Amino acid sequence: MGNDRKYTDGPVRGRSSALTLQHLRYAVSAADHGSFRRTANALFLQQSTLSRRIRELEHSIGMTVFVRSSGGVRATRTGREFLRAARSILEQLDALLTTAHSTGRGEAGRLAIGFYTSLSAGNLRALLMDIWQRFPQIEIEMVESSRARLVTALRNGIVDVAIVTGADPLPDCNAQSLWSERVVVALSEGHRLADKDPLGWADLRAERLLVTRRDPGSQFQDLLVSKLSSPTDRPKIVLHDVSRGSLRNLVSAGFGITLVTEASVSTNFGGLVYRELRDTGEPTRISYFAHWRPDNENPALANFLKILSERYPSPTIAT
Repeated sequence: MGNDRKYTDGPVRGRSSALTLQHLRYAVSAADHGSFRRTANALFLQQSTLSRRIRELEHSIGMTVFVRSSGGVRATRTGREFLRAARSILEQLDALLTTAHSTGRGEAGRLAIGFYTSLSAGNLRALLMDIWQRFPQIEIEMVESSRARLVTALRNGIVDVAIVTGADPLPDCNAQSLWSERVVVALSEGHRLADKDPLGWADLRAERLLVTRRDPGSQFQDLLVSKLSSPTDRPKIVLHDVSRGSLRNLVSAGFGITLVTEASVSTNFGGLVYRELRDTGEPTRISYFAHWRPDNENPALANFLKILSERYPSPTIAT
């Protein structure tokens, strides 16, 4: 299960024929997660295997892509340029291959699922395990990207279904309500609110709240605006164009607090504590929806939607 297309292990011509597209995918994922350990968990790899592949990549291109530390990894200046180019190559290649194989996408056996939630635990992981156990003949491909890119991916047939937060409909797509997750506050262990549990929205008024520009950061920002309607009530919101893992590094270092979903809490992260966020006595929740094109005739998608209707018996929202 994962990105195991036939081209993944093919050599990329350059300084060394040892460089493969798999190396590029691992490096881009490591940059997104900010940690080799979390990347390995998300890709269902041994951390030692991932670290070895990154070292092979750096040897092949003759530069250090990541600076390692006890708190995770970050890209070097030259590494950021390399990763930007690698991401572009992978996205263009995915689009090219999808177009080239469009006539074969109606065959049973392949399902591409777009997402930007946590794969480490929670409902999405349980859903994938259910599909794998009940339909072992289906080859599942996971595509992690932003909401905007997933909209394009659905339109172009790169993914069959997208699982995203929020009830806003996607263009020309059907939707089904799935699960909801509690919103929790991540704080450094020494924060003044660390000993209080649960927290209320009023507790956040004087705080410096870190939000990623990447998904689902916008949903958290919308929550803040709706729950703390007065400008004087709102915490100072600081936007960062970093992964969720990197954002939690900033929180553990004392730069502020952040909001995460409960599925992320199971991911071990030193120096942090998590506190439930309540609204009028009830947990604050964020909802997830599945979106797909009604003209997608992929039999694997039909099997997936059958599982969804059994696990989450809510009516489909048609376009």
